[in-house]
Amino acid sequence: MKLMMVGRRRALLLTLGVSSLIAMPAMAGGFSRGEANTDMLFNEARFGAEASYVYVSPDRSYSSLMGQPVDEDSYSDEFRIPNIALGMRIGEDFSCALTYTKPFGASATYSAAAQLAEYQTAVANGIDANPTSKMKFSSEEFGATCDMRFDAGPGRLHMIGGAFVETFEYAEDTFIGNVRLKDDGKLGYRLGLAYDIPEYALRVQLMYRSQIKHEGDGTFTASADGLGLGIPGTLPANGAGTLPQSVKLYAQTGIAPGWLAYGSIAWTDWSVLPNFNYTVTGLGTSNKVFNYTDGYTVQLGVGHEFNDKLSGTVNITWDEGVGTGADITTDSWTLGLGAQYKATVGTIGVGAAVTYLTAGSQSASKGATYDAEASADWAVAAGVSYKIEF
Repeated sequence: MKLMMVGRRRALLLTLGVSSLIAMPAMAGGFSRGEANTDMLFNEARFGAEASYVYVSPDRSYSSLMGQPVDEDSYSDEFRIPNIALGMRIGEDFSCALTYTKPFGASATYSAAAQLAEYQTAVANGIDANPTSKMKFSSEEFGATCDMRFDAGPGRLHMIGGAFVETFEYAEDTFIGNVRLKDDGKLGYRLGLAYDIPEYALRVQLMYRSQIKHEGDGTFTASADGLGLGIPGTLPANGAGTLPQSVKLYAQTGIAPGWLAYGSIAWTDWSVLPNFNYTVTGLGTSNKVFNYTDGYTVQLGVGHEFNDKLSGTVNITWDEGVGTGADITTDSWTLGLGAQYKATVGTIGVGAAVTYLTAGSQSASKGATYDAEASADWAVAAGVSYKIEF
C-alpha cells in the first residue's frame, strides 16, 4: 500500500496549477480555447484563488493558393487565454467556485494573395466579390459552479452543477467595409459527477457543458471603396450561430510516492456550427461555411513532486481535426511541460507547449471561399499561473 499512496497534499500540489495551466492544446479543434478552472472545487482550504495567463502563437500559413505554390507569412493570429478562479468551501461537504475564461475564439489576417484568390473564386461562380482581409471572433465566460460531496465506500462522491454567462463578439473587415456584432451574453450550464479517494490521489470526473445559441446585433461601416460604390456609411447588421456542447472525462491516480498519472478524453459537438450567417440591412447576407464534424481531444500526462516545494508535469495531447474541406482545421499533436514552485505565499506555475499541425487543404467545392493548401505547421504556447489558499 505504501508504494501506491500519495498523500492529499501531494495530490493537490501535483495537479492543481500545473496541469490546468497547459492542459489545453495550443491549437484546439474548431474554435476551442480556454476551459473554466473547476478544479478549485476539490480544494480543502477554506478560500482559494488562482489566475493563469497563456499566450499562443500559431504559425498556420498557406503553401498553395488556387493550385499555385506560395510563400506567405502565417494567416493565423496570436491570441491569449486568461483564466481566473475563486473558490470557497462552505461547510465540510459543500464548495463553490467563481470562474472566468475565454472559451472560444478565432483570429486571422489574410494576405493580398489570399484576397485575390477569394475575388477570383467569387467572380468565377457569379457571386458578388467582397474579399475578407481580417476576421476575428471571441467569447467570454463568467461562471459559478458548486460541488456537494458524500462519503461513498473508501472515497467520496461529488455532484457538480453550475451556470455561466457566455458573451460573443464578431468582427470582419472586407473590401467594401467592416462588420461588428455583439451578443452581451446568453445563459448556459454545466453538470458533473466525480469520485475521489484522496489517500491515493485518485479522481474520476465526468463534466458536461451546454451549447449556447448566440444572436448578435451591430453595425456595418462602409470603407472608402464601399462609399465609392454608393454604399451608405453605416447600416444595421445582425447574425446568429451556435457554440457547441461538450463532454469531458478526466481521471488521475497516484502511481508511486510523489508520482501521479492523469488523462482525459473530451467530445465537442462542432457539427452544430455548419455555418455562421450575418445580414447587413440593404446589402444582403454573408454566409461563412464551416461544415465541421464532432471532434475528440485525448490527453495523457504524468506529474512528479521533486520535493516539498517543486513539482512538474509533462503531457501529450492529440486533437482531432474537425474540418471537412471548407477551411483548414486538421489534427494536431501537442507536447506540454510545466512546473510549479510553492513559495512562502502562494504557488507559482510556469508552462510551455509546442503543437504540430498536420497538413490539410480546403476547396470551393466543399464550401471554402477559395482553394488552398497548408503544409504541416507549428504553434507554441507559454503561460504563468499563481495560486493562493488560506
